[in-house]
Amino acid sequence: MDANKLSQRLKTVADFVPQNSRVADIGSDHAYLPVYLLKKNKIEYGIASEVAKGPLENAKHEIMSENLSDYMDTRLADGLLSIHPEDRINCVTIAGMGGTLIRRILEQGKSHLNGKELLVLQPNVGEDRLREWLMQNNYEIADEKILREDGHTYEIILAKKTSKKVEYTQQELKFGPFLMREHSEVFVEKWENEIQRIKSVIKQMNQAKHDKPVDKIKMMNDEIDEIKEVL
Repeated sequence: MDANKLSQRLKTVADFVPQNSRVADIGSDHAYLPVYLLKKNKIEYGIASEVAKGPLENAKHEIMSENLSDYMDTRLADGLLSIHPEDRINCVTIAGMGGTLIRRILEQGKSHLNGKELLVLQPNVGEDRLREWLMQNNYEIADEKILREDGHTYEIILAKKTSKKVEYTQQELKFGPFLMREHSEVFVEKWENEIQRIKSVIKQMNQAKHDKPVDKIKMMNDEIDEIKEVL
């Protein structure tokens, strides 16, 4: 993968970025995403932000090799602390991290958001915890996509701040309000695989000769029932 040929995962994130945006890509690594967006004339300006010097040097090298230094900055900072008001950022992308880490980045850096930015988030795991943060902070989920690539399932969440109270059910937080409705093949496959994983754990627990965790087994069976209800 490079800036000329993104992975399907990053290409889906790129598709969610509005035309003529000013983008801050948090945890940018090689800056493939913002460089791709600039080369496609989709954004006016980009920030490639990294918390570690090594990945930031990768980003700098990529930007210089593509002669895009006039249109993009690199920032060494923790998460959203790289964004300043004068940047006039209106889209933030955070991809390729756990949902809990993305949630922490948003929580710790929310004073650097003006509330007008579109958030394009791609958690590798822990999507429910990320959706919960969005709900608690009045971010409405505007769209979602799910895809499978190289043996992994990825969910991309598009969110925007709203003045009204945002409420999602526990099922919507867990499964995704748009993904539940779309009910794609990838969505069904993900949750069928999760059922098999839980069944395998229950089987191991049932083989315990002493102190069988009855309550935990019941809880896991309830989870299977919940997944089957959604499927």
